[in-house]
Amino acid sequence: MSTAFRPDSFLDLCRAAIGPQHVLTTADDLAPYLTDWRRRYTGEALAVLRPGSAEEVATVVHACHAHRVAMVPQGGNTGLCGGATPAAAGERPVVVISLQRLKRVRQVDPLNNTITVEAGVVLQHLQEVAREHGRLFPLSLAAEGSCTIGGNLGTNAGGTAVLRYGNTRELCLGLEVVTPSGELWDGLRGLRKDNTGYDLRDLFIGAEGTLGIITAAVMKLYPLPRARVTALAAVDSPRAALALLAIAQAHAGAMLTGFELMSALCMTLVTRHFPQLRYPFVQPYPQLVLLELSDSESEDHARQIFETMMQAALEAGVVQDAAVAESVQQSRDFWNLREHIPLAQVEEGKNIKHDIAVPISRIADFIEATDALLQQAFPGARMVTFGHLGDGNLHYNVSPPAGTDHDAFLANQAAVNQIVHDSVHAHRGSISAEHGLGQLKREENQRYKSEVELAMMRAIKQALDPLGLMNPGKVL
Repeated sequence: MSTAFRPDSFLDLCRAAIGPQHVLTTADDLAPYLTDWRRRYTGEALAVLRPGSAEEVATVVHACHAHRVAMVPQGGNTGLCGGATPAAAGERPVVVISLQRLKRVRQVDPLNNTITVEAGVVLQHLQEVAREHGRLFPLSLAAEGSCTIGGNLGTNAGGTAVLRYGNTRELCLGLEVVTPSGELWDGLRGLRKDNTGYDLRDLFIGAEGTLGIITAAVMKLYPLPRARVTALAAVDSPRAALALLAIAQAHAGAMLTGFELMSALCMTLVTRHFPQLRYPFVQPYPQLVLLELSDSESEDHARQIFETMMQAALEAGVVQDAAVAESVQQSRDFWNLREHIPLAQVEEGKNIKHDIAVPISRIADFIEATDALLQQAFPGARMVTFGHLGDGNLHYNVSPPAGTDHDAFLANQAAVNQIVHDSVHAHRGSISAEHGLGQLKREENQRYKSEVELAMMRAIKQALDPLGLMNPGKVL
């Protein structure tokens, strides 16, 4: 390595490795890669590199390592915490390494119930390929039409089916990774049991590209369910929703694949800004629960279990009203109500978002305590509370009081965050459930992690990336 960094020499190496057309350097070409999806962060980069294979990724990473160029891996650029966006100009050159050209489905193995895909495969495409082979890939989230499996793995994405199938981590059996020095590790084994040492796979999942670049993965598949039953249940409180969850699990067991909580304010915003979406009840209710059962037997069997479950809930006084989807379209209509909550918030105006997790048994306590603390500090603040109640993950968002200036309210973001996150910590929870830390929560995380945890994380980072070249300024 020469003493002075020569950008032209470095970029020529990259052009020779992946082709000149895949080394982007003009302002117009760079712009889409330098701003995050929420337009909260905009950074700077010497270039965007678009390798087309794992070997090409390894080659450009090796060049970056040799020239001490920092790297920001990027998939579909749909993250919510700025984890795939470079920071503003720093002391050393930075490149974005886009994985969007790594989009091959390498293998589908129905007998092993696995699919091997490259990091740039769009989640929705992965779902469709699995379905073509009579299999289900259960990861599902709002950005599935544009997010990529590499990004899902990098942030350990959750989605709507975690209750039954787990996070992305639980869906992954093996990885292919380029290390910070440019070596290619092939861990694409597709094994459900492998006790031959440290689980290296788990180091890279959820690391947000700070330890290496995921280039491919072996993901689990499941048999396609033969029937689904979707319903909306009206309850009077989060505590009642938890009681309904216990009843549903007792009657449906693993058939219960979705259990989403939505507050009355959520439905008010959705029906206000998307009046074409049909609210199925004649009156508003304090809370709605969206349930879904997936059955491997038949529609009749699924409905019988659902009816028995709801009868038990009604007799226990847990449910006030319920609407059951009678068609695929009605099921989609119910899910549309849930999925339009974030869009309705955008239409309503700015708000302060939190992606948090607490033990399921403490969710009602958390909501009651935190609502009260925020009302005391910011009278009239509106809590938009919704999320995956079945796995303890809430999107606990705080909107300004009606009629107040949104920008003025957002000046209180640090104070609001501290109230919410302190309450999360007091309830033994996590300040990031499924969106990662990125740039957004990096400093906050230091407040709540113990010194022992932080020291172990730093030791892992130092061991794998001693030069600090992989996605600097994120997570740690």
